[in-house]
Amino acid sequence: MKTLQVELPDQMARELENAVKAGQFASTVEAVRTALREFIAHHRADLLEKQQLADIDWALREETLVK
Repeated sequence: MKTLQVELPDQMARELENAVKAGQFASTVEAVRTALREFIAHHRADLLEKQQLADIDWALREETLVK
């Protein structure tokens, strides 16, 4: 498992702490993991599409160089 250190704006940090205090999350770590999981799930299709387009672009450039 990788450890990351993140700096948050004060307001965001307060909101995160308030969500934990309100019982929405067991800890700030759980809240951040949940947010990242949801972000990735929401943007997975966009990220895959961008990667596929980059792969296609690379393949077309390689094909041009081979000819």
